[in-house]
Amino acid sequence: MTHDPAMQDPAIQDSAMQDPTTKYPQPPFPRQPQDAPGSVHAMTPAPDHGEASYKGSGRLNGRRALITGGDSGIGRAVAIAFAREGADVAINYLESEEKDAQEVITLIQDAGRRALALPGDITSEAFCTRLVQQAAEGLGGLDILVNNAGRQTAQQSIADVSSEQFDLTFKTNVYAMFWITKAAMPHLKPGASIINTSSIQARQPSPNLLDYASTKAAQVAFTEALAQQVAEKGVRVNAVAPGPFWTPLQPSGGQPQDKIEQFGSETPMGRPGQPAEIAPLYVFLACDDSSYSTGGLFGSTGGLLLS
Repeated sequence: MTHDPAMQDPAIQDSAMQDPTTKYPQPPFPRQPQDAPGSVHAMTPAPDHGEASYKGSGRLNGRRALITGGDSGIGRAVAIAFAREGADVAINYLESEEKDAQEVITLIQDAGRRALALPGDITSEAFCTRLVQQAAEGLGGLDILVNNAGRQTAQQSIADVSSEQFDLTFKTNVYAMFWITKAAMPHLKPGASIINTSSIQARQPSPNLLDYASTKAAQVAFTEALAQQVAEKGVRVNAVAPGPFWTPLQPSGGQPQDKIEQFGSETPMGRPGQPAEIAPLYVFLACDDSSYSTGGLFGSTGGLLLS
């Protein structure tokens, strides 16, 4: 029997294939310096977080998630995706990011899910403990933890990396992950998932990201060790390694402005990734489809290799 396209069920539509190299904007981009932590609204071209494109299918129905750095970039895209997959979502962010965060809260609510806005500085251990407690109380429990917030400041020489910068990078990227995860563990039941946002920098460190790359390598080791420790509890722990993604982290000090002009051009795809392109990976690691995956490092790098 031959297949007649005219006889196809109208409820089943073919998905149009797209060339991934031209799906999103390619460099060159204009220089666009911002003060840290930066805003999605000051970026050219505007990043895509899946606001208009992500469609859920109930893969996280009834789950409760806490996402740090949920106001912008990858965290924003993950919050949107989780909500549209049926999860209630709490996001953490700095108070200076309130405007961007409230947009995410509205998007979560528009998906019909409960949304919690929990601003505060995760470089404080006391706040990290309080953050988890507020999320668990506000959502009625906790099933998914995404340690995503990060700090990145490019410096050409180790002589230019102050002790203050080094300390703040490690407190934001490593200490906070430890404090929040430690506080979250008593709330996580069998089937729960922890996802840490690492980076290709953990495997291919750039010379101008000395402290940042070091923290990203530490996150991978933390993920691998914790995954073995808590597997018997039925809790999975994985890390995601983004390559060059178009987020406020980059123009707000994460890269020199001459690098912004050609950001992502070094990848085989020839462009940076958009947050909407990586959010489905977090959905996969959060849902039961990845039930045998723990202790892994999952790359989304535009073709750059994780050595």
